[in-house]
Amino acid sequence: MSDLRRSLAEAARRSGTAAADRIGLGVPGLDEILNGGLVRAALHEVYAAEVADLAAATGFALGLALRAGQVEEKTGDRTIFWARQDFVDAESGRLHAPGLNEFGLDPARLLLVRARDGEGVLRAGAEAARCPALGAVLIEPWGEPRPFDLTASRRLALAAEASGVPVLLLRVAAAEVPSAARTRWQVRALASRALEANAPGTPAFALRLQRQRGGAAEREWRVEWDRDRHCFAERNLFDRSARTDHVAPLSRPLVPLSGDGQVAADGRDSEFRRAG
Repeated sequence: MSDLRRSLAEAARRSGTAAADRIGLGVPGLDEILNGGLVRAALHEVYAAEVADLAAATGFALGLALRAGQVEEKTGDRTIFWARQDFVDAESGRLHAPGLNEFGLDPARLLLVRARDGEGVLRAGAEAARCPALGAVLIEPWGEPRPFDLTASRRLALAAEASGVPVLLLRVAAAEVPSAARTRWQVRALASRALEANAPGTPAFALRLQRQRGGAAEREWRVEWDRDRHCFAERNLFDRSARTDHVAPLSRPLVPLSGDGQVAADGRDSEFRRAG
Protein backbone atom coordinates (compact mmCIF):
# COMPACT_ATOMS: atom_id res chain seq x y z
CA MET A 1 0.00 0.00 0.00
CA SER A 2 2.88 2.37 0.63
CA ASP A 3 4.11 1.84 -2.97
CA LEU A 4 0.58 2.48 -4.20
CA ARG A 5 0.35 5.74 -2.28
CA ARG A 6 3.65 6.91 -3.78
CA SER A 7 2.38 6.12 -7.27
CA LEU A 8 -0.85 8.02 -6.63
CA ALA A 9 1.13 11.02 -5.37
CA GLU A 10 3.17 10.98 -8.59
CA ALA A 11 -0.05 10.88 -10.63
CA ALA A 12 -1.31 13.90 -8.69
CA ARG A 13 1.74 15.91 -9.74
CA ARG A 14 1.11 15.09 -13.41
CA SER A 15 -2.65 15.69 -13.40
CA GLY A 16 -4.34 18.20 -15.69
CA THR A 17 -7.30 20.48 -15.14
CA ALA A 18 -10.58 19.28 -13.70
CA ALA A 19 -13.10 17.85 -16.16
CA ALA A 20 -16.88 18.31 -16.51
CA ASP A 21 -19.36 16.84 -14.06
CA ARG A 22 -20.65 14.29 -16.58
CA ILE A 23 -18.99 11.93 -19.03
CA GLY A 24 -20.62 11.94 -22.46
CA LEU A 25 -20.38 8.63 -24.31
CA GLY A 26 -20.82 10.10 -27.78
CA VAL A 27 -24.15 8.41 -28.60
CA PRO A 28 -26.88 11.11 -28.56
CA GLY A 29 -29.77 8.83 -27.58
CA LEU A 30 -27.75 7.18 -24.84
CA ASP A 31 -26.43 10.47 -23.43
CA GLU A 32 -29.98 11.85 -23.45
CA ILE A 33 -31.20 8.97 -21.25
CA LEU A 34 -28.26 9.71 -18.92
CA ASN A 35 -29.17 13.43 -18.78
CA GLY A 36 -25.96 14.40 -20.54
CA GLY A 37 -23.74 11.46 -19.68
CA LEU A 38 -22.50 9.39 -16.75
CA VAL A 39 -22.15 11.23 -13.47
CA ARG A 40 -18.42 11.57 -12.97
CA ALA A 41 -18.22 11.57 -9.18
CA ALA A 42 -19.97 8.23 -8.74
CA LEU A 43 -19.67 4.47 -8.68
CA HIS A 44 -20.80 2.60 -11.82
CA GLU A 45 -21.09 -1.18 -12.29
CA VAL A 46 -20.37 -3.05 -15.52
CA TYR A 47 -21.46 -6.71 -15.60
CA ALA A 48 -20.35 -9.25 -18.19
CA ALA A 49 -23.53 -11.06 -19.28
CA GLU A 50 -21.58 -14.34 -19.42
CA VAL A 51 -17.99 -15.27 -18.64
CA ALA A 52 -17.40 -15.34 -22.40
CA ASP A 53 -18.42 -11.67 -22.53
CA LEU A 54 -15.67 -10.57 -20.14
CA ALA A 55 -13.54 -9.10 -22.92
CA ALA A 56 -16.51 -7.07 -24.17
CA ALA A 57 -17.35 -5.80 -20.68
CA THR A 58 -13.70 -4.91 -20.15
CA GLY A 59 -13.63 -3.01 -23.44
CA PHE A 60 -16.74 -1.03 -22.54
CA ALA A 61 -15.40 -0.17 -19.08
CA LEU A 62 -12.06 0.84 -20.58
CA GLY A 63 -13.85 3.05 -23.10
CA LEU A 64 -15.66 4.79 -20.24
CA ALA A 65 -12.34 5.24 -18.43
CA LEU A 66 -10.77 6.79 -21.53
CA ARG A 67 -13.72 9.15 -21.94
CA ALA A 68 -13.37 10.14 -18.30
CA GLY A 69 -9.63 10.74 -18.68
CA GLN A 70 -10.02 13.33 -21.42
CA VAL A 71 -9.04 16.89 -20.55
CA GLU A 72 -10.74 19.87 -22.17
CA GLU A 73 -12.33 17.70 -24.89
CA LYS A 74 -8.94 16.38 -25.95
CA THR A 75 -7.21 13.16 -25.06
CA GLY A 76 -5.40 14.09 -21.89
CA ASP A 77 -2.72 12.31 -19.95
CA ARG A 78 -4.66 11.64 -16.78
CA THR A 79 -3.67 8.30 -15.30
CA ILE A 80 -6.15 5.43 -15.31
CA PHE A 81 -5.90 3.19 -12.27
CA TRP A 82 -6.73 -0.50 -12.75
CA ALA A 83 -6.88 -2.97 -9.85
CA ARG A 84 -7.14 -6.55 -11.15
CA GLN A 85 -7.37 -9.87 -9.35
CA ASP A 86 -4.81 -12.49 -10.34
CA PHE A 87 -7.54 -15.05 -10.98
CA VAL A 88 -8.86 -12.88 -13.83
CA ASP A 89 -5.45 -13.18 -15.48
CA ALA A 90 -5.55 -16.95 -15.03
CA GLU A 91 -9.01 -17.23 -16.58
CA SER A 92 -8.83 -14.70 -19.42
CA GLY A 93 -5.17 -13.78 -19.87
CA ARG A 94 -3.09 -10.80 -18.83
CA LEU A 95 -3.47 -7.33 -20.23
CA HIS A 96 -1.56 -6.94 -23.50
CA ALA A 97 0.18 -3.58 -23.96
CA PRO A 98 -0.02 -3.55 -27.81
CA GLY A 99 -3.71 -4.42 -27.55
CA LEU A 100 -4.34 -1.57 -25.11
CA ASN A 101 -2.52 0.79 -27.45
CA GLU A 102 -4.62 -0.42 -30.38
CA PHE A 103 -7.75 0.27 -28.34
CA GLY A 104 -6.55 3.83 -27.78
CA LEU A 105 -4.87 3.67 -24.37
CA ASP A 106 -1.20 4.53 -24.08
CA PRO A 107 0.08 1.92 -21.59
CA ALA A 108 2.19 4.67 -20.01
CA ARG A 109 -1.05 6.20 -18.73
CA LEU A 110 -2.04 3.00 -16.93
CA LEU A 111 -1.30 2.36 -13.26
CA LEU A 112 -1.92 -1.37 -12.86
CA VAL A 113 -2.19 -3.11 -9.48
CA ARG A 114 -2.60 -6.87 -9.26
CA ALA A 115 -3.82 -8.58 -6.09
CA ARG A 116 -4.18 -12.23 -5.11
CA ASP A 117 -7.76 -11.96 -3.89
CA GLY A 118 -10.87 -9.82 -4.13
CA GLU A 119 -10.23 -8.17 -0.79
CA GLY A 120 -6.86 -6.85 -1.99
CA VAL A 121 -8.40 -5.54 -5.20
CA LEU A 122 -11.13 -3.70 -3.29
CA ARG A 123 -8.65 -2.20 -0.83
CA ALA A 124 -6.43 -0.91 -3.63
CA GLY A 125 -9.42 0.46 -5.51
CA ALA A 126 -10.76 2.24 -2.43
CA GLU A 127 -7.37 3.85 -1.85
CA ALA A 128 -7.14 5.02 -5.46
CA ALA A 129 -10.71 6.35 -5.49
CA ARG A 130 -9.64 9.03 -2.99
CA CYS A 131 -7.06 10.48 -5.42
CA PRO A 132 -8.59 13.39 -7.40
CA ALA A 133 -5.73 13.37 -9.93
CA LEU A 134 -6.82 10.14 -11.61
CA GLY A 135 -8.91 10.00 -14.77
CA ALA A 136 -10.81 6.91 -13.61
CA VAL A 137 -10.53 3.95 -11.26
CA LEU A 138 -11.32 0.50 -12.64
CA ILE A 139 -11.75 -2.33 -10.12
CA GLU A 140 -11.88 -5.90 -11.42
CA PRO A 141 -12.41 -8.71 -8.91
CA TRP A 142 -13.46 -12.21 -9.91
CA GLY A 143 -16.79 -13.57 -8.78
CA GLU A 144 -18.26 -12.40 -5.49
CA PRO A 145 -15.58 -11.30 -3.02
CA ARG A 146 -16.66 -11.90 0.56
CA PRO A 147 -15.81 -8.33 1.73
CA PHE A 148 -17.94 -6.73 -1.00
CA ASP A 149 -21.44 -5.85 0.16
CA LEU A 150 -23.74 -2.83 0.22
CA THR A 151 -21.56 -1.15 2.84
CA ALA A 152 -18.38 -1.67 0.83
CA SER A 153 -20.01 -0.29 -2.32
CA ARG A 154 -21.19 2.70 -0.32
CA ARG A 155 -17.59 3.41 0.72
CA LEU A 156 -16.50 3.37 -2.92
CA ALA A 157 -19.37 5.68 -3.89
CA LEU A 158 -18.50 8.15 -1.12
CA ALA A 159 -14.84 8.14 -2.14
CA ALA A 160 -15.84 8.87 -5.75
CA GLU A 161 -18.09 11.72 -4.64
CA ALA A 162 -15.32 13.24 -2.52
CA SER A 163 -12.59 13.03 -5.17
CA GLY A 164 -14.67 13.59 -8.29
CA VAL A 165 -13.15 10.50 -9.91
CA PRO A 166 -15.46 7.89 -11.49
CA VAL A 167 -15.13 4.38 -10.08
CA LEU A 168 -15.96 1.57 -12.50
CA LEU A 169 -16.56 -1.81 -10.89
CA LEU A 170 -16.19 -4.57 -13.48
CA ARG A 171 -18.08 -7.72 -12.46
CA VAL A 172 -17.79 -11.20 -13.95
CA ALA A 173 -19.13 -14.52 -12.68
CA ALA A 174 -21.16 -12.56 -10.13
CA ALA A 175 -24.86 -12.25 -9.39
CA GLU A 176 -26.41 -8.81 -9.37
CA VAL A 177 -26.81 -7.58 -5.78
CA PRO A 178 -27.97 -4.29 -4.21
CA SER A 179 -25.23 -1.67 -4.27
CA ALA A 180 -24.63 2.07 -4.12
CA ALA A 181 -23.79 2.22 -7.85
CA ARG A 182 -25.27 5.14 -9.77
CA THR A 183 -25.71 3.01 -12.89
CA ARG A 184 -25.51 -0.68 -13.68
CA TRP A 185 -24.72 -2.01 -17.15
CA GLN A 186 -24.84 -5.45 -18.70
CA VAL A 187 -22.54 -5.99 -21.69
CA ARG A 188 -22.53 -8.66 -24.38
CA ALA A 189 -20.09 -9.06 -27.24
CA LEU A 190 -21.14 -8.27 -30.81
CA ALA A 191 -19.40 -9.40 -33.98
CA SER A 192 -17.37 -6.57 -35.44
CA ARG A 193 -17.74 -5.39 -39.04
CA ALA A 194 -14.68 -6.06 -41.16
CA LEU A 195 -12.71 -3.09 -42.47
CA GLU A 196 -10.89 -2.80 -45.78
CA ALA A 197 -9.04 -5.92 -46.94
CA ASN A 198 -11.05 -7.88 -44.37
CA ALA A 199 -9.10 -6.34 -41.50
CA PRO A 200 -10.56 -6.76 -37.99
CA GLY A 201 -13.31 -4.24 -37.31
CA THR A 202 -13.87 -1.92 -34.39
CA PRO A 203 -14.97 -3.40 -31.03
CA ALA A 204 -18.76 -3.70 -30.81
CA PHE A 205 -20.97 -4.09 -27.75
CA ALA A 206 -24.59 -4.82 -26.89
CA LEU A 207 -25.39 -2.64 -23.88
CA ARG A 208 -28.27 -2.85 -21.46
CA LEU A 209 -28.75 -0.11 -18.87
CA GLN A 210 -30.24 -2.13 -16.03
CA ARG A 211 -30.31 0.54 -13.35
CA GLN A 212 -29.97 4.30 -13.11
CA ARG A 213 -30.59 5.98 -9.82
CA GLY A 214 -33.30 8.61 -10.33
CA GLY A 215 -33.54 8.03 -14.08
CA ALA A 216 -34.80 5.77 -16.85
CA ALA A 217 -33.41 2.24 -17.15
CA GLU A 218 -34.01 -1.07 -18.92
CA ARG A 219 -32.88 0.38 -22.26
CA GLU A 220 -30.64 -1.28 -24.84
CA TRP A 221 -28.14 -0.05 -27.43
CA ARG A 222 -25.69 -1.51 -29.91
CA VAL A 223 -22.54 0.56 -30.10
CA GLU A 224 -19.02 0.50 -31.50
CA TRP A 225 -15.83 2.02 -30.11
CA ASP A 226 -14.03 4.62 -32.22
CA ARG A 227 -10.41 4.52 -31.06
CA ASP A 228 -9.40 7.59 -33.08
CA ARG A 229 -12.09 9.86 -31.62
CA HIS A 230 -12.15 8.12 -28.24
CA CYS A 231 -15.93 7.81 -28.19
CA PHE A 232 -18.74 5.35 -28.80
CA ALA A 233 -20.95 5.40 -31.90
CA GLU A 234 -24.35 3.84 -32.35
CA ARG A 235 -24.44 0.79 -34.59
CA ASN A 236 -27.38 0.48 -36.96
CA LEU A 237 -27.75 -3.14 -37.99
CA PHE A 238 -30.22 -2.22 -40.73
CA ASP A 239 -28.09 0.39 -42.47
CA ARG A 240 -26.78 -1.40 -45.56
CA SER A 241 -24.46 1.46 -46.45
CA ALA A 242 -22.87 1.25 -43.03
CA ARG A 243 -22.15 -2.42 -43.61
CA THR A 244 -20.54 -1.91 -47.00
CA ASP A 245 -18.53 1.29 -46.49
CA HIS A 246 -15.41 -0.67 -45.65
CA VAL A 247 -15.82 -3.71 -47.88
CA ALA A 248 -12.82 -4.19 -50.14
CA PRO A 249 -13.52 -4.16 -53.90
CA LEU A 250 -13.49 -7.45 -55.76
CA SER A 251 -10.02 -8.44 -56.87
CA ARG A 252 -11.22 -9.75 -60.27
CA PRO A 253 -14.37 -9.69 -62.41
CA LEU A 254 -16.93 -12.41 -61.71
CA VAL A 255 -19.56 -13.96 -63.98
CA PRO A 256 -23.10 -12.94 -62.95
CA LEU A 257 -25.47 -15.74 -61.99
CA SER A 258 -29.15 -15.96 -62.79
CA GLY A 259 -31.77 -16.54 -60.13
CA ASP A 260 -31.73 -20.32 -60.49
CA GLY A 261 -27.96 -20.47 -60.15
CA GLN A 262 -27.22 -20.86 -63.87
CA VAL A 263 -24.71 -18.70 -65.70
CA ALA A 264 -26.41 -16.08 -67.86
CA ALA A 265 -24.66 -15.73 -71.23
CA ASP A 266 -26.39 -13.96 -74.12
CA GLY A 267 -29.76 -15.05 -72.78
CA ARG A 268 -28.98 -18.76 -73.20
CA ASP A 269 -28.34 -21.36 -70.54
CA SER A 270 -24.93 -22.94 -70.63
CA GLU A 271 -23.64 -26.21 -69.30
CA PHE A 272 -22.06 -24.49 -66.29
CA ARG A 273 -23.78 -24.63 -62.93
CA ARG A 274 -22.99 -22.98 -59.62
CA ALA A 275 -21.65 -25.38 -57.03
CA GLY A 276 -22.69 -25.25 -53.36
